[in-house]
Amino acid sequence: MADLVDLLQELGFGGYEARAYLALLQHNPASGYELAKVSGIPRPNIYAVLQKLEERGTIGRLESGSTTLYVPLPPEEFLARVGQRFQATLTTAQQELQELAKVPAHAYVWNVRGHANLLAQARTLINGASGQLLLAIWPDEARSLANELAQAEARGSEITTLCLAACLQECGSCRGRIYRYKVADTWDARWLMLVPDGEEVLIGEIASSGETSVVRTRQALLVAMTRWFIWHSIALTALLLGAGEGLEARLDAQTQATLAAIGPHGSGGWLAYMRRLLGPAQGSTDIA
Repeated sequence: MADLVDLLQELGFGGYEARAYLALLQHNPASGYELAKVSGIPRPNIYAVLQKLEERGTIGRLESGSTTLYVPLPPEEFLARVGQRFQATLTTAQQELQELAKVPAHAYVWNVRGHANLLAQARTLINGASGQLLLAIWPDEARSLANELAQAEARGSEITTLCLAACLQECGSCRGRIYRYKVADTWDARWLMLVPDGEEVLIGEIASSGETSVVRTRQALLVAMTRWFIWHSIALTALLLGAGEGLEARLDAQTQATLAAIGPHGSGGWLAYMRRLLGPAQGSTDIA
């Protein structure tokens, strides 16, 4: 009985109201006096409680001579009414909260934590994508998002996927044009980058410990930087692989000096760094 009281309280009943309705389900029809005895509700309180239940439409009354008797609304009717009322409240709340929450599209940068939150945000953006969908992803997250990506592809979304793990064999979870290039040293972590329709970006970093940090934003600069990271990574890697080992011989001295000057500290320059990252992919062609 205590559990039922708790459930009814979650539906908006007061403690006495819940106890009175449950008692009336088991003992009806009943007068206020009888109901106070079987429910344990103090007699001075019982009629105020019954009045509230009547106002809710949860009980009805029968006039029997000079005595008023009470009967409960059957549970199936009561629950149907509660469901309708809650649905109406949820619909109104959703509309009004969405109206209240309208802010300029570029005005937010959300920072959240947790791998489940990362996947939930990714699913929301993938499901809402209608045109172009850019992804930089690892197999772990690709497997988790496989259903959503397949549905997006079926809707006609143009998907471009950069596999940051550079899998030698296709895992079957990625969709669209797939490029398997290891284009960055992610150290002891995995990355997920997602850009739907060129309007929003989701960036997640998943450490080997499982700790996950997430950024989601419509800020134009961050969206553009992420889009160009994915596009440039694919384009530059394709050019590097296509040029092969003879690339340096075709570069003038100034270009070689520029490439030697950039790249992580101690890397020996950008070309050397990229060749080490690409490893077995050197000289091979990628799938599209």
